[in-house]
Amino acid sequence: MAATKYKDSGIPWIGLIPEDWEVKRLKHIANKITKGNGITKEEVFADGETPCVRYGEIYSKYENSFSQCFSRTRKENLSALHFFHYGDILCAGTGELVEEIGKSIIYLGNENCLAGGDIIILSPNQNPIFLNFALNSKYVQSQKSCGKAKLKVVHISASDIGNLLIALPPLPTQQRIADFLDRKCAEIDELAALQETMIAELKRYKQSVITEAVTKGLDPDVPMKDSGVEWIGEVPEGWEVCRLKDILKRPLQYGANESGIPYNEELPRYVRITDILENSLREDLIKQSLSEEQAAGYILEDNDILFARSGGTVGKAFIYKQKYGRCAFAGYLIKAAIEKGDAQFIYYYTQSHCYEEWKRRIFIQATIQNIGADRYSIMELPIPPLTEQQAIADYLDEKCSEIDELIAIKQQKIEQLKEYKKSVIFEYVTGKKEVKE
Repeated sequence: MAATKYKDSGIPWIGLIPEDWEVKRLKHIANKITKGNGITKEEVFADGETPCVRYGEIYSKYENSFSQCFSRTRKENLSALHFFHYGDILCAGTGELVEEIGKSIIYLGNENCLAGGDIIILSPNQNPIFLNFALNSKYVQSQKSCGKAKLKVVHISASDIGNLLIALPPLPTQQRIADFLDRKCAEIDELAALQETMIAELKRYKQSVITEAVTKGLDPDVPMKDSGVEWIGEVPEGWEVCRLKDILKRPLQYGANESGIPYNEELPRYVRITDILENSLREDLIKQSLSEEQAAGYILEDNDILFARSGGTVGKAFIYKQKYGRCAFAGYLIKAAIEKGDAQFIYYYTQSHCYEEWKRRIFIQATIQNIGADRYSIMELPIPPLTEQQAIADYLDEKCSEIDELIAIKQQKIEQLKEYKKSVIFEYVTGKKEVKE
């Protein structure tokens, strides 16, 4: 077979392409590019007769392709109907990250489905699977992100999507590339899924280690007694069971009910639920501050524990450390300042199976998932003598660090696989590599 001849695409981020390829704007290879119409949460029904997609689901519910919708609606509730069909590509017109704006998914199902607002519907006259791979490739994503500001919400218009430049091979080549990438990406995704499974197993193991230590201690031969709390079970004889409010310096405190201002290193950082990771504060989002006047009374001290009281992260706990700098905390968080006990031990208890079971029972009792200070304050805790609390916390620091290191290795492998997948897609949708017939 003769070697492939290349030509300059004329586009720096595409580079060389095979001689029989062209570069075209997306609007010139589409039968139509339209926008969906708003479908609110209230207009989604489990028994709705019409499948639909809302723009946020493109990021949270779907990967590259789908044949069934997660949501359904009722046509009579909508003022305008914007359907998509087999082979149509949906692009998210709104997103939180510049580098992910305009994510596209391809519909490969048989039902006619409705697109919600902020969705751009592309009906291509080329191979839709090839085109979707191209739209999610590095060279097209760089065009989507170009000139977009890193704000709270990022937008891309139908006109922006239509003006994207695509490296386009003949239709038979498109089909070969689409078939190859389907297989290759499935193999990579399977390897990534295996790493995810191992991460989940390590996290379960970590929680079990924590639960054993904070309820049974470190001495396997110590005499045990009934804690009197069903979800805690037996505890060592020398331990007590206390309510959270009994070990605090002061009553639980709700955070500031203020709007943040642009982040200023000279002012306290404003910590919101979205700022909190498992063992740190996020640095990959737009940080905020509070003025000194607004932050007064809400400044965190070393080893304060924060509890999320509502939302998708309700019940999540975080221990603040001075290394994070001066911080004030927001109203959807509740602060516990520990006095009679080791804060790190108490924090570890919030990572245990017992704490998860306590939350589950709270949610069964409540009509909504919300845990206020009144409920947190009477939460029962197994409390060993202080020196034993510190020994358990030190043990768990070391043990959890070892497990976290293994998890980080698995996560790094997943990131490597994601980058490899992006590289493979880029190489084939720009003709750098050729699928043999």
